[in-house]
Amino acid sequence: MQNSVTLMGTKGGPAIRPGTRMPTSTLVRMDGQTILVDAGLGVTRGLCDAGVALTDLDAIVITHLHSDHYLELGPLLHTAWTAGLKRPVPVIGPQGLQDYWQGFLSSMSFDIALRIRDEGRPDLAALAQISVLEVGQHALGPLRMDVIRNEHPPITDSFALRLTGSRSVTLSGDTAPIPQMADFAKGSDLLVHEAMLSAGIDALCARVGNGDDRLRVHLERSHSPADQVGRIAQAAGVKRLALNHLVPCDDPNFTEHHWQEETCREWSGPLFIGTDGMTIPLD
Repeated sequence: MQNSVTLMGTKGGPAIRPGTRMPTSTLVRMDGQTILVDAGLGVTRGLCDAGVALTDLDAIVITHLHSDHYLELGPLLHTAWTAGLKRPVPVIGPQGLQDYWQGFLSSMSFDIALRIRDEGRPDLAALAQISVLEVGQHALGPLRMDVIRNEHPPITDSFALRLTGSRSVTLSGDTAPIPQMADFAKGSDLLVHEAMLSAGIDALCARVGNGDDRLRVHLERSHSPADQVGRIAQAAGVKRLALNHLVPCDDPNFTEHHWQEETCREWSGPLFIGTDGMTIPLD
């Protein structure tokens, strides 16, 4: 298995429209481990398109409980179950994820009970080993996962991750710029950081159509302008920088050139502007 990161969903926010990218999900393959970080809409198809059998996941990590990061977790596990999953999968996420899982099982109880009775399937409920994601260190097989709390108000249980084995990958999660991110990501082979083009916020808010000015307030206090992402990456001395959870990503007035221009005000290293399905080798 090649050590790599695949950006399966790179759109910021939950809405999709014709021609847009899919919400957030990231696949980390390192030292024989297959780790899924976040499970936004489209993640099941994204895994298959990346050549990963749904039964081969070693762990799933959910960074916070905004729908674009865990909406498809239940359908993913259910589909893996129908595809032959018979071993428990560690699922690590914020407090409250267990409630989602129980709600999903309840909503699908007729189908689940029927397939257990009619097809001899194992108990689906037992296949998700849900534990609480907390600041500190977690073990994912041979990998170490370090966790810090990021800044994504009004959510407090929102986290950045660093996965370390023979390589090191830092994933910012959804966050405003925070000073500690540079130290957290120090020397990583790859930093995957969310990014926003501040100039695109007016058009995005107008396009949503069913919110008010609170959406703008949320975006501006909870996400990271691209130039500040570049500054963090430069201070951290990471080898490569990838932008994901792009806000906006579907406005034709803002192209890859705008992302590069903003980010490279501060960043001078290799830059990947995330697109769905992009695989970045770590070796």
